[in-house]
This record gives sequence, C-alpha cells and structure tokens, in this order.
Amino acid sequence: MIAEDTRLQQLLDLSAQLADVNDLDILLERILTLARQSVHADSGTIYLTEGDRLQFSYAQNETLRRRLAPGKKLIYTTFSVPISNETISGYVATTGQTLNIPDVYQLPADVPYNFGRRYDELTKYRTQSMLTLPLRTSRHANVGVLQIINATHADGTVIPFSHEDERIIAHFANSAALAVERAQMTRTLLLRMISMAELRDPSETGAHVNRVAAYSTEIYEAWARTQGLSQQEITDNCDLLRMAAMLHDAGKVAISDLILKKPGKLTDEEYDIMKTHTVLGARLFANKQSTFDEAAAEVALNHHERWDGRGYPGYIDLATGEPLPGRALPNGRAQGKAGEEIPIFGRVVAVADVYDALRSRRSYKAPMPEEQVLQIMTENAGSQFDPAMVDALLRCLDVIHAIAERYPSDEE
Repeated sequence: MIAEDTRLQQLLDLSAQLADVNDLDILLERILTLARQSVHADSGTIYLTEGDRLQFSYAQNETLRRRLAPGKKLIYTTFSVPISNETISGYVATTGQTLNIPDVYQLPADVPYNFGRRYDELTKYRTQSMLTLPLRTSRHANVGVLQIINATHADGTVIPFSHEDERIIAHFANSAALAVERAQMTRTLLLRMISMAELRDPSETGAHVNRVAAYSTEIYEAWARTQGLSQQEITDNCDLLRMAAMLHDAGKVAISDLILKKPGKLTDEEYDIMKTHTVLGARLFANKQSTFDEAAAEVALNHHERWDGRGYPGYIDLATGEPLPGRALPNGRAQGKAGEEIPIFGRVVAVADVYDALRSRRSYKAPMPEEQVLQIMTENAGSQFDPAMVDALLRCLDVIHAIAERYPSDEE
C-alpha cells in the first residue's frame, strides 16, 4: 500500500509540474524529462499530430548526451511519418493502443509495424525496450505520441518496461495530452496575433518570430548556465521568454502602412514614428495580469536598446512616451538605457532579432553569409549588444542552425 501511495503521489506531482508550463516547446521538454525520470528511461521522443502525419518534435538521449562536451545539446533533424500501421509510432496513433515492446529488434513476425534501425546505425546507439503511448485528450483528440526508450536498471543494464511503468506513464500521458492541447491553443493564439502584424509588415512572419523566440531561449540558457542559475529558474524563464519574444514587434500593428511598407529609406521623421512600435507594443501589456504580461512588455519595450546607451526608446513614461523626469537629453529625446540597465530579456532578444534579420532573405535583400553575420555581431558586442549574450550566441550556434532549419521562411 505504501508503494502504491508513493507511485500515486509521484503521478500527481508529475501532472502538477505540467500545469505551470505554457510554451509548447518548453512543455515538450518537460514532458519527456518527467516521463523518462519516472521510469528510469535512457531516451525518448515526442511526435505531434499534424494532419495525417506525426511530426518528430522533441527528443532526449542520455547516452548520446554524455558523449558531448559539457553544455552542448543533441541536434536532431526534424521529420515526419505517416499515421499508419507501418511504424510503431504510427500504429499507436492509428489504433490508440499502447505498445510495450521488450526488444524492438525482436518483433513478432505477425505485427504490421516495423522498427527502423537507421538512427541506431548512424549514432551507434542500441534501442531495445520501448514504451509507446498515444497522447489523447478527454475528447479523444489525438495530439501526438509519447515514446520512452530503454528502461534502465540500477546497474545500468537495459531492461523491459514493467506493467507498473506502463500504468504510471499511461496516466501521465493523459495529463500530458491535455497540457499539449492547451499549449497548442496558446501558440495558435500568439501566431494569430502575429499574423495581424504580418498583414501590416510582411517581414514579421510566423517563421521569423518562431526563430527569434527559439534563438532567444537558447541564448538565454547558454548565458544563464554561466551565472549559476538553477535549472528550475532557467526553465521557468525560458517558458516566459519564448512566448514574449514571439511578440517583440507586436506594436507595429499601430504603425501606418505608409511607413511600414515604404519601399525606400525612411525620413528622420518617419523613422522616429517607426521607433514608437516599442512603446506601443509595451502598452499592449501595460495592464499586467501575469508574469507573461510583464515579460512581453519588457521585451517589446527594450529589444532596441543598445549596450552603449544609444538605443531607443530609453527612459520614457510609458503612458505619454515622454522622457522621465531628469532623463531628457538636450535634443529632447529620452536618455537610452545602457549596459545592465537594460532588462535581461531585452538584451537577449536584441541579439536574436538582429542575427535572424541579417541571416534571412527578404523581398529587398538576400540573406547575409553566416561568416559575415557573426563578424558583425562580434564587432558590435560591447556597443550595440551585451557582449555576454553575443558570446552565448556563439556557444550555441549548432542549435541555432537546427532551429533555422525547423522554421524556414517561405522566401528561403
């Protein structure tokens, strides 16, 4: 009875930890981490349903991670498989059944699905035990598939997943499916807000904001690990930052089309109006009801500040847009924030936004070569950018490149 009560409490604790996560990408990482830890599994993957296919969305592998240098992450290629009986994940998505396979290399001859060994061959990894479950909501909506791989004994040997493991993860999968559905609704709402901005500013695309948001979380995490922050604090901040960064230019919806879509160079007066998108964006979240509102306002207002204090909008009254008392320069403009006066999320998004703008193709320009972009970022570290954030960018370029492949622009 004590063991049963312990596992039940463990399940309740796992489900509760999902309720605090709002961003979809951060949620997938949390789901997989908690699922693996609860049954001592070495690796796992999550597939999300997209139409009639399963999109390979997130993966973890402790054995392969240990082969990497400290602080490095595994890089996975995004792909999809059809929802059909031919693959293990497809079969589970199609039938809604859980598969608990002791050894995927020893599948019975009469099953319709097969195991693809190509990944094992490429990585020299040996997949053995596999527990694959559908992610279905209470409305029986199929949002994806959770796959946990290689249950591990205390001595390090791989063992089959037990029936108790299967029961615990099945209950957890129900909570995970609801959390995924909620996070997908949040992501969709954010992208709809961004699509309104895209109608005004064609460069403000879903792909661009997803890249900037994902870059921002990777840069922040690389920086945070050098600051001694706890994993819980890093995860909580990444959850807020990723959503807030998606809305960094939300204020552009209030800028005239004559300025946003002007084909030539802006006049000084027009550029001053364009700069107000930072203030206008922050005002959208001025009536702060949550930590997300605070983070979104912080990003919108501060992502054009410069490390050397020459950015905008500077120290202004958000309600009026006028300089705060004692913060007006001789030309009447507000004094810019400098160095660590700039909130951390603003400093992160400033680097991510400029990096993506330089690397992206636009209707008016070709993408800049990576080498040239990195030279610009490095040369401007300490003037335009927080040098610590540029350093963090350089340390996680492999992940940055993988994100760029995941969110390609239509123009690219």
